[in-house]
Order: sequence, then C-alpha cells, then structure tokens
Amino acid sequence: MPQAIVMPKLGNSVESAIILTWHVDVGDAVRAGQALCEIETDKATLEVESSAAGILLARFFEAGAEVPVLRDIAIVGSEGEPFELPAQAAPPDSLSSPPPQASTSNKRASADPPKERLRISPRARNLAQRKSIDTGNIAGTGPAGRVIERDIRAALDQQPKVSPLAQAMLASGDYQIDDELTDVKTDERGKAKRLTKSDLKPVAPDASSDASDEVKTIALTGARRTIAKRMLESLQSTAQLTLNASAEATALRELRARFKASDEALFLRGVTINDLLMFAVARTLPAFPELNALFENDSISQYKRVHLGMAVHTPRALLVPVIRAADSLSLRALSAEAKRLAQACKSGKIKPDDMTGGSFTVTNLGSLGIESFTPILNPPQVGILGVGSVQLKPVERDGAVVFLPHIGLSLTVNHQAVDGAPAARFLTQLRENIAHIDLLLAV
Repeated sequence: MPQAIVMPKLGNSVESAIILTWHVDVGDAVRAGQALCEIETDKATLEVESSAAGILLARFFEAGAEVPVLRDIAIVGSEGEPFELPAQAAPPDSLSSPPPQASTSNKRASADPPKERLRISPRARNLAQRKSIDTGNIAGTGPAGRVIERDIRAALDQQPKVSPLAQAMLASGDYQIDDELTDVKTDERGKAKRLTKSDLKPVAPDASSDASDEVKTIALTGARRTIAKRMLESLQSTAQLTLNASAEATALRELRARFKASDEALFLRGVTINDLLMFAVARTLPAFPELNALFENDSISQYKRVHLGMAVHTPRALLVPVIRAADSLSLRALSAEAKRLAQACKSGKIKPDDMTGGSFTVTNLGSLGIESFTPILNPPQVGILGVGSVQLKPVERDGAVVFLPHIGLSLTVNHQAVDGAPAARFLTQLRENIAHIDLLLAV
C-alpha cells in the first residue's frame, strides 16, 4: 500500500517549510529512514526521512516550494502501484509546476513534469561542489549515463592549473586568460598545462556597463524573510524604550582570566565573558518578574523560571535558541548548554523546540567592537539586553580620577507592559551583580 511522506510538524511555532533540494528522483528505490529531501524553516535546516521502503512514486512539490506542515509531499510504494493524488497537492502560492494527474493503472505515476534531469552520484556531486565544477555539460560514464566521480576528475584534468599569483590576479576581476598567449594548453599526456602571470591579460573596461550591472538582487526567503517580517512587526506593535548604562568589568575580566588558566579537570577554561554575563542576567531576573515576562492578548504572563534566549549569528540568519531554566544552572552547566545551542545553530541542526519558549533575551555585539546599540524586542517578550564592548571609563576614586574597564549595557523594554522605573532598577542591580560577579557565584 502506498505510504504518504508528509512535511513534519516542527514545533508549535512552525507553520510551513521550504523544500531546498530533493535527494532522490521519482522512480528511485528508497529505504526506510533514508533522507528524501532537505527543508528549511525560519529556524533551522533539516532533512525529511522516508517512513517506508519502496519506490518513490511521486513528488508533489519541487525545490523552492513552501509547504504547510503535515501536507503530503511525496508517495513511496511498490513499482507500478497506483495511488490517489492528495487534495491540493500544492497551494497556488507555492506550486512550482503544474499539478500531476493521479495514476489509474499499473503504470508508475510521477508528480514531476517531464524534463531532463541530471543523474549524478553523491560522491560526484560533492566533488563537483568542492571544486566548483559545472556538471551541466559533463557526459556520464556510469550506469544509465549517470555522472560518477571519475567523470568529475576527468573534467578537473582538463581545467587549466593556475599558479598562486595568477589565481590571485584572476580573483581580483582585473585580469583574464589570454588565449593568444596560451597556444599550447595541454601537455604530452593530454592534461592541462599550468597557467602563470604571463598567460593573463588585463580585462578591457566595458563601455556599455552601468551602475545597474553591479547590483545583486537577493530575494528574501526562509529565515531572512521571517526575521524581516517579525522585526517590522516588533517595532509596529510595541512601545519600545531603551535604557543605556555600563557596568565595571574589572572583576569580570579577572575571573575570566582565572578560568582560562585553571586546571583542565575543572572544565572552566571554556567559560566566556558572554557566559558570565548571561549567568548574571539569569540570577538577577527572578527578583524583577516584570522583566521576565510575556505580553500578549492584553495580558502579562510573568515567569518564575528564567528561560534565557541568546542571539546567535549564523551564515543563514540570526537565530535565538533558549537556555531552559537558566537561573537554576551552575555557571559551568550554563556555559555548556550555551555552546551546545550555538553549535547546533551554526551547523543547521538546531531543533525547533529549542527556539521557542524564551522569557528574556540577551544579544551581544561587544566582540565586534560595538560600544552600545538599540536591541529590538523579540515579542511577546517584554525585555531584551544588548551587550557592548569593554571600554575604559573615567571614575572618581579617593579624590582622583582613574580609568577602569566598563562594559556597555542597553536594555530595551516594551513600555506597554514595563514602566521605566522597574526597568531602571533591574539594570542598576544587574550592573552591581556584574561588577561583583565573583560574589554572585557564591550565592
């Protein structure tokens, strides 16, 4: 009996996902647990596995389509087995090709429109991607004309080898290969000869080019589109107030230096300044429930536990995983969980459930040299702390002015739910706790 493959439910907040690429073609044999396609949500990149073994009979959506969760995306069954097309195989706004006709006989049905499809082995595809080889014009020598690894390596042998200097000149865009100078392009074995500086010539300026030729247009998709929408909604739907201050960072720096030089068996060498700051936030918030809260549906939900969101920059987009019950964790445990979540975000393996349920967020741009900034709320949270860099600040001590390191803090709150006074009191207490971080660890 045919088995439908559905777009999985990826957490309570995920309503749809974009199919990035299919790993198998219609007619290919698949096994249970095999990855059929790669999908992207606004939070992560994941693979959809087959729930059955058999033949991929049909695909109802192509790469690039945005598909609601729990919608059928493919059918797996026996060779030639008939199946019923699901209602609305693809919604009008995400249909990438005309809808297929259901099979009513023993012929294998396909949801794909007829088209030429490059058949290439996984090893060949990976090698081509690493070496930036265009596979479109490569003739395959594998079974049924499939492009295999030896075909890619043969194409590589035909490419000119380039000296480091010539490679740098070509990469600048100011030079190109001079065909007139490079008369002999292969050696006695038929392999491409090495190109050097003398084989290049300057690129002639294009008189017909204008400023529009230098513009790269990028459509907003996936995580970037969701972030753009939510950030605009955040500013439009909340009354955001930002308070700026700084905390003395002498103890913070000294403690970090001691951890870095500590015995490896203590597992403290990896504790960062950001870990210490998040620890201070998690231990300060319980005394200020107005900040550790959500505001939605004209009501405020104050949390006893601190579920701390931490902003993580990835090549895809800015993601905010959540450290659960951060106020109950030791510094070492909080640091370990922060590293686990950050690595999962950067590798694209973060789980959707790890991205929901935050009650307060910390975002740190200090490592990039930013002294202060205005962080934007992550609704329905009512507070977010921006952390800046450490700068020397003049302070009066015993009648003299001394320069001490201070770290920048920018607290944004939703003034609909939090007044300026409690926000200021929280920021003041946080400054004290950061300035005496060593004492906070003993509490």
